[in-house]
Amino acid sequence: MDLRIKSLEGYKAKYSASIKDPEQFWDEVAKTFQWKSPYDKVLEWEFDTPDVKWFLGGKMNITENCLDRHLAERGDQTAILWEPNDPNGEAKHITYRQLYEEVNKVANGLRSNGVGKGDRVVFYMPMVPELAISVLACARIGAI
Repeated sequence: MDLRIKSLEGYKAKYSASIKDPEQFWDEVAKTFQWKSPYDKVLEWEFDTPDVKWFLGGKMNITENCLDRHLAERGDQTAILWEPNDPNGEAKHITYRQLYEEVNKVANGLRSNGVGKGDRVVFYMPMVPELAISVLACARIGAI
């Protein structure tokens, strides 16, 4: 499935498909990700409770999909293009490889300070690349 949306018509077609048959649509989307354990069922829901569960039985680390899988072919391509608020400031281009390295440094720093799976972490930062790096680092180690 090509997930790229290149026009308003393309968006409307994807939206329509997602509404018509959500399980089939999201199953096709999910197949584009790398899973540590495949899911058994796409969707289980009960709106009386409400209770919605996606990709039951499946396990993945989203950072592996955001970063790791792009290193071989796109490692030197821009992953984050940051434009400063100051129009005279310089833009930053961060490659997938640089992002991967920075995320792992922060993740290791968090781990060495006792942060682990399920721990809650708060960052109070402006919209800078370091915020994205920190959020990805938390996801990397399972912190929330």
